[in-house]
Amino acid sequence: MYYYQRLRDLREDRDLKQKEVAAYLGIDQRVYSNYETGKREIPVHLLILLAKYYGTSTDYLLGLSDKS
Repeated sequence: MYYYQRLRDLREDRDLKQKEVAAYLGIDQRVYSNYETGKREIPVHLLILLAKYYGTSTDYLLGLSDKS
């Protein structure tokens, strides 16, 4: 599984909109959309914020681990 699919799955499992997650990260929704579709690589500092937001590890977000 690619990490961007995992980002989308986590967001959708929580019934969140891209706009809500983007606001938390302090970025535009279009930029966040590019992360979820794999068009852009997600910066490390945002990856860390997302791990905290979802209560999981960066390894899980990156698809390096299946243990959340």
